[in-house]
Amino acid sequence: MAEQATIVPTDRDILIVTDVQYDFLPGGALAVAGGDAIIEPINRLAGAFRHVLLTQDWHPPGHASFASTHPGRKPFETVELSYGTQVLWPDHCVQGTRGAEFSADLRIPHAQLVIRKGYDPAIDSYSGFLEADRKTATGLAGYLKERGFERVFCTGLATDFCVAWTALDARAAGFDTYVIEDACRAIDTHGSLERALHDLKKAGVHLIDSTQIVAA
Repeated sequence: MAEQATIVPTDRDILIVTDVQYDFLPGGALAVAGGDAIIEPINRLAGAFRHVLLTQDWHPPGHASFASTHPGRKPFETVELSYGTQVLWPDHCVQGTRGAEFSADLRIPHAQLVIRKGYDPAIDSYSGFLEADRKTATGLAGYLKERGFERVFCTGLATDFCVAWTALDARAAGFDTYVIEDACRAIDTHGSLERALHDLKKAGVHLIDSTQIVAA
């Protein structure tokens, strides 16, 4: 259940919009059910934040996370890669394709930064902060700290993977971190949403509703 409190964003706050790309929206290669329903609340939220950044899945063809790269394997099965267990996905968000593009319905002209992830052919990357090997940093933590941000608010797709991993890494980096639940949607494969919500709460990430954000 979302915490109940009113929040007025300040210059110390930033909104992260995670992977609102065509391949994760209805009709896409890895569509998240109801994914398009988050665009309106994200646009509304973006209007309340002076500072916004976007993350973008950006895979080369033949990426190690694609089921098609592993003969005989199917999407949503798992394999062991050098950094651990990897869920296999349909080919998605391939560099330069329409599926990798941000939805044209997003209204965030003031977004200041795009973090691209998953471009290493051998390593998947859910989080905007660290790739799935949990060693390779994107530089996002340093950017946020150098800019003086203190609170991070996470939205986008999908709750149980890229949003959750981004939020957990933001919290681990020392930021007061929030997931805006109605501005996210989950894939929820093999109990992944329940696990993600448990991990977020355990880490001290706040779960809130977009109606709690009020523009100054």
